[in-house]
Amino acid sequence: MKRRTVIALAAAGVGTTAVPLAGCGLFNKETDTVGNVPFDNRLKIPPLAEHTEKGGAKHFELAAAAGETEFKPGGATATWGYNGSYLGPTIRARRGDDLRFTVRNHLEETTTVHFHGAHLPAEMDGGPHQPIEPGGTWEPEWTVDQPATMLWYHPHPHGNTARHIFRGLSGLIYLDDDASDALDLPREYGVDDVPLIVQDRTFDGANQFDEDEDFSSSTGIHGDEILVNGTYGPYFEATTRRLRLRILNGSNARLYTFGLSDERDFQIIGSDGGLLSAPVTAGRITLSPAERTDLVVELRPGETVDLRSYPVEVEINSPFDRNNGLDDSFDILRIRAADELADSPEVPGELIEVPSLAAEAVAAERSFALQSPDSINGESMDMNRIDFGTEVDTVEEWTVRSTDGFQHNFHVHDVQFQVASLNGEEPPAHLRGWKDTVLLEGNGEAKLLMRFTAYTDPDVPYMYHCHILLHEDQGMMGQFVVLGHGEDVGTVSAPSSGHGGHG
Repeated sequence: MKRRTVIALAAAGVGTTAVPLAGCGLFNKETDTVGNVPFDNRLKIPPLAEHTEKGGAKHFELAAAAGETEFKPGGATATWGYNGSYLGPTIRARRGDDLRFTVRNHLEETTTVHFHGAHLPAEMDGGPHQPIEPGGTWEPEWTVDQPATMLWYHPHPHGNTARHIFRGLSGLIYLDDDASDALDLPREYGVDDVPLIVQDRTFDGANQFDEDEDFSSSTGIHGDEILVNGTYGPYFEATTRRLRLRILNGSNARLYTFGLSDERDFQIIGSDGGLLSAPVTAGRITLSPAERTDLVVELRPGETVDLRSYPVEVEINSPFDRNNGLDDSFDILRIRAADELADSPEVPGELIEVPSLAAEAVAAERSFALQSPDSINGESMDMNRIDFGTEVDTVEEWTVRSTDGFQHNFHVHDVQFQVASLNGEEPPAHLRGWKDTVLLEGNGEAKLLMRFTAYTDPDVPYMYHCHILLHEDQGMMGQFVVLGHGEDVGTVSAPSSGHGGHG
């Protein structure tokens, strides 16, 4: 039962207890599309964003606007996108590049553009304190100073992030550097280095996105069909022996456990914030919303293999959390290998050095308790409250807990962190690199180590929050500032309406 249906029944004076439990959606109806996806559309590859050179900087332009997109037969779907009707172009840059953006808002409501996973000044972060009003323009700029990886950009307006992302506002950022360039890894964009933005959607009878979540869900919308890079039923024609897949869980709420249809292993070479120190061989990997993985699949000439999402095996402590799609299975992408494949070097046994923060002095320890539907440490998000300040050039240990038995994850702006422990144990090998988002199982705990560098501002905050977007919008978010030595926490106020100028 959809949430709007329950509200309509209540308005009509019909008590929900009068609805039989078997039909009310209180118990999850499993979704399984395996074997039922036609795979008759070539996978769209997001175009690389064009840029101009201005004053030695790479200048990109983004425009958020409404449009229509034809995903499947039956009519076009109303969508939002950057520089197009759905999703946005891929920003590609190198470590050391000076980046400048002109972001225009052609929507009829306020939005923002957050550079998720980027290390940058707080006033350039694109969170809720950098709104772009309808008709407004924002011009952030910063110098890239972090390892090669795949980041993404998306809206972050307070209380409306879920809806803006669901309608299509998302795009990727590829960062390169000398260390990654020196490795024999697939790197030809869209050929053997393929980005995958995976999103679940439900279409109504008019082929429009159904934005209403199930009444019994604790995490928001769970679609029953999959789009990859905005492609419905996608296939990819591989021409190389090894194929690099950079996967973003771009969904609002859904967890995915990715694997291949014939159970073959793949090699995980990177996570949210960059390459691992060495590849990790695996047959499954689970991603919560906003998490990314970088993996390499070995192919044989002429074969076909499907990327799938399998039922998610996570520890839960709420009987209703199975209503959040954990039992679902999806066909995601069909990979068709050509009869002749260009050779590819084997993945190196060693990748890059990942400096460990575990041996460094910890300047502060902090604890964060996530509690549904809307609080961290008992407080809901307040745009006018700075929760704490952290000192620049120090390492902190944050202990993050899910205290209600439900699914959560945790994202921190500005920094990439290291997972020191997960549920009291050493994290699995694929989580030992740089991360900016981590999954918390029911009543789970993660200890995170992070260093704050370069950018200080006592008045402009960064965010930390659950990246299950319903939770974020309801207030499961806080804000902090990075302080210079001897500096005190300043004051912050929610942006006033009518802001349409530069951030």
